Amino acid sequence: MPFLANSRYHDLPTVDVQDARGRPVKALKLRRLGDPRSKPRQVEDGERLDLIASDRYSDATRFWHIADANTEIWANDLVAETGRTIEVPEET
Repeated sequence: MPFLANSRYHDLPTVDVQDARGRPVKALKLRRLGDPRSKPRQVEDGERLDLIASDRYSDATRFWHIADANTEIWANDLVAETGRTIEVPEET
């Protein structure tokens, strides 16, 4: 499974598993998250994770670093509410 070098899934090992119907499939092995140092940031009106990542890391595709440092299932929920405080990791 090829992933871009800046993807959170790049270089993860795969495992052989079965889907709900018992068919064999390849899946990515569980990815362990580190405990990154981060700084709280208050979400401003109309902000997006890719723009925060572009500002912080000079790479909009690294928005997932911010998503991983927080607990939302859906990454865009992190910026849905103006004034919310989210964690933005330091350079990783």
